[in-house]
Amino acid sequence: METTLRGVGVSHGVAIGEVRHMGTAVLEPPAKQIPAEEAEREQGRARQAVEAVAADLIARGNLAGGEAQHVLEAQAMMAQDPELMADVERRIAVGSTAERGVYDAFAAYRALLANAGEYLAGRVADLDDVRNRIVARLLGVPMPGVPDSDEPYVLIARDLAPADTALLDPALVLGFVTEEGGPTSHSAILARALGVPAVVALPGAGELAEGTVIAVDGSTGEIFVEPSAEKRAEMESAAAARKAALSASSGPGATSDGHQVPLLANVGGPGDVPAAVEAGAEGVGLFRTEFLFLDDSKQAPSEEKQVAAYRAVLEAFPEGRVVVRVLDAGADKPLDFLTPADEPNPALGVRGLRSLLDHPDVLRTQLTALSKAAQGLPVHLEVMAPMVADRADAKAFADACREAGLQAKFGAMVEIPSAALRARSILREVEFLSLGTNDLAQYTFAADRQVGAVSRLQDPWQPALLDLVALSAEAARAEGKSCGVCGEAASDPLLACVLTGLGVTSLSMGAASIPYVRATLAKYTLAQCERAASAARAADSAEEARVAAQVVLSGE
Repeated sequence: METTLRGVGVSHGVAIGEVRHMGTAVLEPPAKQIPAEEAEREQGRARQAVEAVAADLIARGNLAGGEAQHVLEAQAMMAQDPELMADVERRIAVGSTAERGVYDAFAAYRALLANAGEYLAGRVADLDDVRNRIVARLLGVPMPGVPDSDEPYVLIARDLAPADTALLDPALVLGFVTEEGGPTSHSAILARALGVPAVVALPGAGELAEGTVIAVDGSTGEIFVEPSAEKRAEMESAAAARKAALSASSGPGATSDGHQVPLLANVGGPGDVPAAVEAGAEGVGLFRTEFLFLDDSKQAPSEEKQVAAYRAVLEAFPEGRVVVRVLDAGADKPLDFLTPADEPNPALGVRGLRSLLDHPDVLRTQLTALSKAAQGLPVHLEVMAPMVADRADAKAFADACREAGLQAKFGAMVEIPSAALRARSILREVEFLSLGTNDLAQYTFAADRQVGAVSRLQDPWQPALLDLVALSAEAARAEGKSCGVCGEAASDPLLACVLTGLGVTSLSMGAASIPYVRATLAKYTLAQCERAASAARAADSAEEARVAAQVVLSGE
């Protein structure tokens, strides 16, 4: 009998297939004591296992490229954390086996993360995955991961670690469903990059029996268990119609009455550029530069290395717009040379622009490298600062850009509610705004983007978040300046129409989402988008806002 479940749809598309479950986690190793003379050998085993797992994560990242590569490199750094390794060796020295020493040391570190505020608590799944991989190697058992199957399937998991998500084969994994996670979790972001339909935050997903046929709608978040022939036909027909609409859509982003809405790509490095170009991106709306700094947490990359990486991206978009975000370190991206190690809540501490203003040499080198990378190119370079809180922050960043001789537009990201509330003041110092809706939602609702239990508050359809977007867009219009969105909200085709109606002037997203957004925008006039935006803001919940916008746009 067909039943319907609902989670959070985070990656467009329809998948119909049999359920396969993620491999079980590694069992807890026995707590047996070893003789003192074996301690050195066990410490060596532990070090070898850690290095092997770190190397495997980096290799997986190199294969995957793009956003996945940065996430996996951060996981490899987690595995090689010197303090964590020192704790492992201390435990072995007093009698633990290598595998038990690793298990207990990671448990202690896990407890620290879980109690360090919600932002870092959301990284526990990544830490557990690293632990499981190291312990599995020491025990000589298979690594946890995706199941072996010759036939396509829908993957079910409590949560998907980045190392697993990054190398999913879309030819075999039709889609995936997780119990945990949220719309801006690592799994969701990587699913969109892969173009795999995905639903997260579905309670009880693990109870779906192996081999059960389910239909997954990655747009609505609906899961149909044992769907009827009629339901399957209906979903397959809708998917085919959507695919045809995507194929017919091309050119610049615009509403049906010709209102231009440039569709830009979010990129995490040169590896993401080919997909962005293929999708018809009109430029880059968010060039994340952290990938250069994660290679070595002890020191910043040289100016020469930065110039080469930046130029590779800038050259791909001649005459296009490329918006670069300067280093956003801190919180879940700590760097030894830049960020404090003892903050009680790093998400609310010295991160983003705050870190750079405390280390002006790092900011100056990056701005100089960007200036040199753009020399002689016809690209329209724009540079923005993360985590701008007020006009003083915006002025400090603009002054730093001028002092570095940067010939580009300077902008500010709106990720903190204060920046949206005082957007007009900030725009007296900079030339554009870019809304990072992921962090803006996190700080508006005090809801960590990695924690499934609060995923409803991370929903970008929340009317309070739409109000902050509207405030920012209205301020930009009043100042005669631009206001784009580069957060994950822009990748939702229906929400893209609402954002356009709120006055947003450009939309930036993962390359895989661009065709969906382009095709949807082209169906509606600007006036329809504006009416949908008003209806969504008048609602009292995210779901009501989504339905209200849909009703307006469908003409019901």
